[in-house]
Amino acid sequence: TTHWGHCEEFARRFPGVEVDADPIFVRQGRVVTSAGVSAGVDMALALVEEDLGRRVALGVARSLVVFLRRPGGQAQFSAPLSAQWAQRPAVREVQHWMVEHPAGDLSVEGLAGRVGLSPRQFSRVFAREVGCTPGRYVERVRVEAARRWLEDSGLGVEAVARRSGFASAEVMRRVFVRTLGCSPAGYRSRFHGAEGG
Repeated sequence: TTHWGHCEEFARRFPGVEVDADPIFVRQGRVVTSAGVSAGVDMALALVEEDLGRRVALGVARSLVVFLRRPGGQAQFSAPLSAQWAQRPAVREVQHWMVEHPAGDLSVEGLAGRVGLSPRQFSRVFAREVGCTPGRYVERVRVEAARRWLEDSGLGVEAVARRSGFASAEVMRRVFVRTLGCSPAGYRSRFHGAEGG
């Protein structure tokens, strides 16, 4: 695998290599490849966990101030990674604020007010600079927040939905099924803590 933005070109340039665009990292024999810089950290932590155990890997993750990510089969999906950052500093700051406050007021009106634009202007500028609508970006931010809570906490699905900004666990479930192909409970069963790993 490689970064999702380069998979197509990589496969075209090296037709003898089987490229899997989805996972964050792939192991084939003694070769391990990752999907980018942060996926490389995930890959390295997985190798540490494999060699030295979960407790050591968690210690390394804490010292790096990163989450102990889950297996390489996890999809390349992260709100900040899958959409570009805006060039305008004010819009970029709003993007950062959204990621840090997924349960905050992320309505177009609320976000537009943060940058001093009308909702219509904000929607137009955001879509042009980020490459998707504010609503789509908010959904990505909230899914990413929910994924992290499901992976790294023991909170119930209702609490995860609330903290991630979803109106209800059912709304979160529908969004997960549509975007990730599984329910929040199914996601947690695959990626939460890898107990015993």
